Amino acid sequence: MRKKVKSMAVEKAQKRLAGLESISSTLDLGNGLTVANYAAKIQQAEAMVDAYNQVLSQADASTSSVKQADKELRDLTERMLEAVATVYGKDSLEYKKAGGTRKSERKSPKHKTDAKKAA
Repeated sequence: MRKKVKSMAVEKAQKRLAGLESISSTLDLGNGLTVANYAAKIQQAEAMVDAYNQVLSQADASTSSVKQADKELRDLTERMLEAVATVYGKDSLEYKKAGGTRKSERKSPKHKTDAKKAA
């Protein structure tokens, strides 16, 4: 699960806005620098952060769904091979066709020799 994003710029702007509104709620500093415009930009940035966090949540949910589907498919794949082994046997050609390794084709484990005996 991914960490949700916080905007430090939005938090700082909200504090600045509160200070500007304490001067005047209709403060106009010229060149379009008004409290109303500033508040609108803050709300726009907040909405974008919220939308981004919602997308993260949806991605997390999708990731969980994909992982669950993968697990179910791995389990079914194993069960299919086990069923072929049950019906045809582990040394059958059908078992090999289904992706298994025939019992007769498996290598027997080699025993490690003691280094002292070899010397």
